[in-house]
Amino acid sequence: MADGRGETSSTSAPEPFRTTRGPSPLRTDQIEVLKGYGRSMTTEAGQTLFRAGDTTNDFFVILEGEVRVVDDFAGTVRTMGIFGPGTFLGDLYMLTGQGVPLSAVVSVGGTLLAVPRDRLKKVVTEESDLSNLILDTFMARRSFLMKTGVGLRIVGSRHYRDATRLREFATRNRLPHVWIDLDDDRERAEALLERFGAKPSDAPVAIWQGDHVLRNPSNPELARIMGLTVDLPKGRTYDLVVVGAGPAGLGAAVYGSSEGLQTLALEAVALGGQAGTSSRIENYLGFPVGLSGFELATRALTQADKFGAETAVPEEAVSLTRDGACYRIGLRDGGEVLARSVIAASGARYVKLDVPRLEEFEGVGIHYAATEAEVQRFEGEDVIVVGGGNSAGQAAVYLARRTRSVRLLIRGSDLTKGMSKYLVDRVRAAANIEVLGNTEVRALEGEDRLDGIVVEDNRSGSRRPIGTSGLFVFIGAQANTSWLHGAAELDRRGFVLTGNALDASALQGERWQGLSRQPYNLETSLVGVFAAGDVRSGSVKRCASAVGEGAMAVSLVHQYLAETAA
Repeated sequence: MADGRGETSSTSAPEPFRTTRGPSPLRTDQIEVLKGYGRSMTTEAGQTLFRAGDTTNDFFVILEGEVRVVDDFAGTVRTMGIFGPGTFLGDLYMLTGQGVPLSAVVSVGGTLLAVPRDRLKKVVTEESDLSNLILDTFMARRSFLMKTGVGLRIVGSRHYRDATRLREFATRNRLPHVWIDLDDDRERAEALLERFGAKPSDAPVAIWQGDHVLRNPSNPELARIMGLTVDLPKGRTYDLVVVGAGPAGLGAAVYGSSEGLQTLALEAVALGGQAGTSSRIENYLGFPVGLSGFELATRALTQADKFGAETAVPEEAVSLTRDGACYRIGLRDGGEVLARSVIAASGARYVKLDVPRLEEFEGVGIHYAATEAEVQRFEGEDVIVVGGGNSAGQAAVYLARRTRSVRLLIRGSDLTKGMSKYLVDRVRAAANIEVLGNTEVRALEGEDRLDGIVVEDNRSGSRRPIGTSGLFVFIGAQANTSWLHGAAELDRRGFVLTGNALDASALQGERWQGLSRQPYNLETSLVGVFAAGDVRSGSVKRCASAVGEGAMAVSLVHQYLAETAA
């Protein structure tokens, strides 16, 4: 592929962008099914089917002729694929409502089948023979576009925290983008900024299809131009608001909406939560070869959308108060939503190292997730992973594929105490992963960037430096419950207490005194507010159990709503 400054030959278009020489993904009978959802149209060479940024374009199946898909940003054109008879155009944006990152031009006239976006959603949720094919292809294309870089341009220095924040937000939300580093490619970066009326001092700058030039935007501002957010209806009272859209929250959204509840899911960062950053979840029931967090979140979101659940990203809850028979959820941007019932599924965030100068290097050397963005940044380098749990093991194995070496630091001497056996085996089998037991980080070294760390043997007390520019920390989690402080009862670590774990003193309020029952298993000290997944005190910190708790919480919501309606 070209680097974005010129056009590649169409013959270089790789999978998953099928060319006219590849096999047709759609069978004749599948095309006949799709014809029931769309209309045929005749095309001519040179006709533009859609342009990058379009949010209303149809899903196209090529019946006759040929279509070229291109990245045509800022006057340069890069061919991404050529599609012939039996192939289809599209990516996950067709299902999420986002603007397309590429343009499509007819290269050989013929006939297309055009299926509107809303009708495509019905295909994906109702036609089992086509659903997996379309979803698998869309996800493969999105992964390819993420690695290749198209659409959104982010210009900045990798040494600035805000630039890292934007890159991580785009990566966590699977937004294809091109990163242009002012340090490594200053001439190109300055030329691009000048073209769009910006300058290096404005960096980081986000450019979307030339129509939007944002200077150091907030995450919500970037989300808005990329089509991630929804406008929350003013004045509506939802049957159920789920705070958090990790496995527990998405599970609750799917089950709640499928059972007829008007459901809204709020997510502060990205759909999928912490699980969404996992490169491979290999112990999830029913997936013997594993699945990525991205795949899990995408399929769950498709299900939730099928049943009418709404999602809002990034939309952070900051408070919860009782308002008559409902709850009022305050939002970071100053807005609020009303709910008859609430499920807290806001999960947990990573624990930080207790070392000096930590904040100086966060986002510019120290990271709490190992995604494609980080792998690209540290490709061919020596990195360090801290932690002895599954998250640390997954990160070490993932990073080892592209970095020169990975040192895995654990406080104890036995890796098997906190890590699943299959991951321990993977770590030990990797030739470029070294496990350092009884080792803890004591200091960080570097000026404007991380150059290394100082570690201590916690048995002998001896210290030594280790050079690295990338430190990945997975040493536990803290509850994301700041929005519940002063409202719901929490344990000493900040996780939500539910059911039998609640002390009698927490149930003395007027609401509880008027009921002839004790709290349901997943109910908090607030009547009608439930907790599921990692945010709940005593929960099993596993993806499958979180999904199960989300579903269980919905059944309890139904009981609560039934009793309040009586």
